[in-house]
Amino acid sequence: MQLLQTRAELLHWCETPAQRTVPLHFVPTMGALHRGHSSLVEVAGRPVAGSAPRVLVSVFVNPLQFGPGEDFSCYPRPLEADERVASEAGADALFRPSVEELFPGGEGQLTRLSPPRELQEVLCGRHRPGHFDGVATVVARLLGLVRPERLLLGEKDWQQLVILRRLVADLGLPLRVQGCATVREGDGLACSSRNRYLSALERLRARALPQALAAAREPLMVSADGSAPVLLATVRTALERAELEVEYVELLQPHSLTPLTRLSGLGLLAAAVRCGSCRLIDHTILMTRQPLVAIDGPAGAGKSTVTRAFAARLGLVYLDTGAMYRALTWWVRRQGVDPADGTAIEPLLKGLDLKLTTATVGEQRVSLNGHDVTEAIRSPEVTGQVSLVAAHACVRTALTRQQQAMGERGGLVAEGRDIGTAVFPDADLKVFLTATVAERARRRALDLERRGFAVPPLVELQQQIAGRDHADASREVAPLRQAPDAVELITDGLAIEGVIQALVDLFRERVPEEAWPEAS
Repeated sequence: MQLLQTRAELLHWCETPAQRTVPLHFVPTMGALHRGHSSLVEVAGRPVAGSAPRVLVSVFVNPLQFGPGEDFSCYPRPLEADERVASEAGADALFRPSVEELFPGGEGQLTRLSPPRELQEVLCGRHRPGHFDGVATVVARLLGLVRPERLLLGEKDWQQLVILRRLVADLGLPLRVQGCATVREGDGLACSSRNRYLSALERLRARALPQALAAAREPLMVSADGSAPVLLATVRTALERAELEVEYVELLQPHSLTPLTRLSGLGLLAAAVRCGSCRLIDHTILMTRQPLVAIDGPAGAGKSTVTRAFAARLGLVYLDTGAMYRALTWWVRRQGVDPADGTAIEPLLKGLDLKLTTATVGEQRVSLNGHDVTEAIRSPEVTGQVSLVAAHACVRTALTRQQQAMGERGGLVAEGRDIGTAVFPDADLKVFLTATVAERARRRALDLERRGFAVPPLVELQQQIAGRDHADASREVAPLRQAPDAVELITDGLAIEGVIQALVDLFRERVPEEAWPEAS
C-alpha cells in the first residue's frame, strides 16, 4: 500500500479519469480505523460489472465538523495502526494530509458548502450545528481532488450518507455513492471509533441502544400499525432504564428525513445517547412489507433478462407480467378468438389457471390451463398480437388483480409496461428501462435466431417495434408511460452486467443493505 501525504502525490497516484484503465473507489475516514472501516475497504475492492478497481482510503480528522467543547483535540489518531488496518483490508493507497495541506489558504479562505436545512435540522444536525456543513465542505474538497468513480460510506452514519448523496446529486458529480451495512461488534454495538472511550461498566449499559432499536423492529415487519408516539416512547423508556442520557429518538422517512407520525413502507428509527463521556448513535430500518420493485419499459428493452438476474442477486421473487399477457394471447389464439374482440375474450378469463414458477436453473416457466407455454409465447405470432389482447379493459383488470395479489407482501421485482403506473404505484423503486428502436431490433433479431425462428430484415423489425410502441402508448387502458417518480435507464451500449449493477445501485439508494442484504 502506498502512503500519500501531499496533494501532488495524490493527484499523481489517482491520475485523471481519462487516464485510468480501471475504476477508482474511494473510502474517506477520520482514522482510528476499525472493522467497520475494514468492511468498507473490502467492499470497495470488489469488482463492479466485471471491472476490478483500485481503492483509496483517506484519513483526515476534519476540524470543520467539530463544534465547541467536542473532542477534536483528543480524537484518537493511531497512525501506524491505521496504515496496517487499511493495508490488510486491501487498500491500494492511503491519503493522510495535514490540515495545512488540505486547506493551503487556511480555513478562512475555504469555500464552504451548506447542505439543505431540512436535512440538517433533525437527528444529529439539530444538536451539532455546523457539523454537516463541515462534513460536506471537506468531502467535496476530497472528491474534487480524487475524482473517484465510486464513493463508499457506512450506513451507520445515516444522516451523513443522505446528505452526501444529496451533495453529489446537486453538484452533478460523475460518481456513484454506495452505502454499506453497519458492522457490529459481538455485543451488538455498532463499530465506532468512539467506543474506545467506554469503560467496562459503560459498555454493558451501552448495549441497551442496539437492543432497544432491534426490539422495535420485529412486529413492524408484519404490521402497518406503527404509531410513532408509542414507538418512540417505548424505545426512550428502554434507554432511560439502562441509565443512558437520551439526546433524541426519532422516526423519519429514510431519504427525505421528514418526521413520520405513522409508519408506512420504510421508516428510519434513530437514536443518540450519551454514556459517560461518550456520545453514541445508532438506527434501524423498519419495514411494513418487504421491498417492491417495478421495472417498466417498451418491448425489446431487455427487461426480462436483466430483471431476472437482478431479482436473483437481491433475493427477490421475479414476476414477469409480460409473460402473463403473452400466455393469455396464446390461449386466445388457440381458442380461435379474435384478439381485437374484448367481448369474446372476457369469458376466457373465468377460471383461468395461469401459473409462473421458477425452475431449478432460475428460468421462469409459464403454464396456462395445464399447458407449458414457456417457449410458445415467444413466437412471432404471439408477439404480433399481444398488444391487441393487453389493450382490453377486462384483460388488464383481471391480470392486474392477480399481479397485485402476488405482490401484496412485497419481496418481488415485477417487470412489464404498466407496473409502476397501474399495478404497483407504491413500489419502493420504479425504473423505466428503455433502448433505441434500432438497438431493440438488433436484440430481437438475435433472440429470434437463438430460438430457431425466421429473422425478418432489421428495417422490418424496427417498423414492428415502433408500431408496438405506438399501440402500447396510445391504448386507452393503462397506456405505456414512464411514472413521474421512475428513473429512466437507457441500456444502449451497456452490457447485461452493467445494467444489473445500475439496477442494484438504484435499489440501494432506496433500500439500505442492512434492511435487505443481497442474496448469499
